[in-house]
Amino acid sequence: MNNLLNIKTPAQSQAADLKSDYGLSNHGLSNLNTVYWNLPTEALYEEITFRGEGRVVNGGPIAVNSGKHTARAAQDKYIVREPSTENNIWWGEYNRPISPEKFNETFSRLQGYLQGRDVFVQDCYAGADPDYRLPVRIITEYAWHSLFARNMFIQPRSREEYRQHVPEFTVIAAPGFKAFEPIDGTRTSTFIIINFEQRLCIIGDSGYGGEIKKSIFTVMNYLLPLEGVMSMHCSANQGSDADDVALFFGLSGTGKTTLSTDPSRGLIGDDEHGWNDSGVFNIEGGSYAKVIRLSPTAEPQIYAAAHRFGTLLENVVYDPTTRRVDLDDPSITENTRASYPLEFVPNAVEAKRGGHPRNIILLTCDAQGVMPPIARLSTEQALYHFISGYTSKVGGTEVGLGEEPEITFSACFGAPFMVHHPTFYADLLKRKIERYGVNCWLLNTGWVGGPYGIGKRISISHTRALLNAALSGKLNDVEYYTDPVFGFQVPKSCPGVPEDVLYPAQSWPSEDEYWRKYRQLAARFVDNFKKYAAQASPEVRAAGPVLTNTVPGDD
Repeated sequence: MNNLLNIKTPAQSQAADLKSDYGLSNHGLSNLNTVYWNLPTEALYEEITFRGEGRVVNGGPIAVNSGKHTARAAQDKYIVREPSTENNIWWGEYNRPISPEKFNETFSRLQGYLQGRDVFVQDCYAGADPDYRLPVRIITEYAWHSLFARNMFIQPRSREEYRQHVPEFTVIAAPGFKAFEPIDGTRTSTFIIINFEQRLCIIGDSGYGGEIKKSIFTVMNYLLPLEGVMSMHCSANQGSDADDVALFFGLSGTGKTTLSTDPSRGLIGDDEHGWNDSGVFNIEGGSYAKVIRLSPTAEPQIYAAAHRFGTLLENVVYDPTTRRVDLDDPSITENTRASYPLEFVPNAVEAKRGGHPRNIILLTCDAQGVMPPIARLSTEQALYHFISGYTSKVGGTEVGLGEEPEITFSACFGAPFMVHHPTFYADLLKRKIERYGVNCWLLNTGWVGGPYGIGKRISISHTRALLNAALSGKLNDVEYYTDPVFGFQVPKSCPGVPEDVLYPAQSWPSEDEYWRKYRQLAARFVDNFKKYAAQASPEVRAAGPVLTNTVPGDD
């Protein structure tokens, strides 16, 4: 906010109460108007409503609109190419290089833009394990982005801890600032630029909260593996036994949050984790759940969290008179979100840490309707599917993506956030799977009976039945068949799951059409993996589909 008239705002008198001794001048920011340091949720509510950034809605959440970007601008993310890190980075589609000179030019103009403006600061941490915790600072132009950061990251616990906080990485988010493409070397006026040498990320011309969250995740995906820690785009929960930990890898929209938020299991976290020699730890302090068509019966805990004070609803439609939200309305975007502290989930694990995983579940949303609902994987098959990252992008989670699912292969089930080469992460994962004897599964949350538009999505009740059987060990005692295309093991039966779900070919109007479509998808796998084959081991290369195998219906 450019407070030219110096109007006193609701929280102005407490703006410096939790100020760090490490001031903003250390980031080259000067001549600012009021700096609001580490405001609590209540004060941020007042600032958000005072500035017209959002409205309090029925039940207590605060609803905001992110503007023209309602999803991540993945093609506008850049990493500064400089000598200290360039040899470690997987340059290409998701890690686009930009020169230090272009970064400095853009940052210099951003510093000028912020002069005379109010800014908000949240000092916090990424990483629940103290041995791998990264102190971060989030500096924002909008008050609601400060609430977002407060919800999503781990907060200091005392006034003294705030005072002594020194960030090791800083994000500056200024949606009102636009890049000038001919000067800044960007694709558009929108940019997300990470500079590992300067320990700084700058974001401009995007109000989408997810850019802040995923920028820090990208940073952790670079730093943690260099220390031998596996960083993962996954959710995690645990059973009554602390060693009964399950990891759920998957892209947005595949069910990470829904399936890990299980009333019968403790929630460690729903999106970003590290795995070190002590076990699994959450990188975040909150949840950024997708809430379009959220069900109070199928997802009761997330539904309840989305309707309480302290939750930030992003691009959720509400009635301006009654203030009642409509989670079924996609008129702004399919990618509606709720940001809330993890503690809003009743069975959240307070420490945000767990033991070593007993099960790993790779989630895929198969919009082709051909993959089995669940399959048991060998270690090599798990690595092949981890590197491949097959799924369907769902519902506007990236700019330019419409309602209809789109086939994608996203390495490590999170290619836009992976900085090292995918085989680097796969090698770390292999060592941990073998060391701790982890069971690996492929779980399909997509369509059955035909592709999107013809078949129907596998019901959440059937998916949960399959998942619970895998986690409880019930699938250890059933008979399996070998999938003729991919070679993984598929259970022939599961309590509570009908045969036409377990045998997807039987649910199609034509089995010949099913096998033709299945082979087409397998060919896409083979073609996609060519880009990784040279750096993958022979065993992993051999774990992919075999198109020459005989399948039912062949002559």
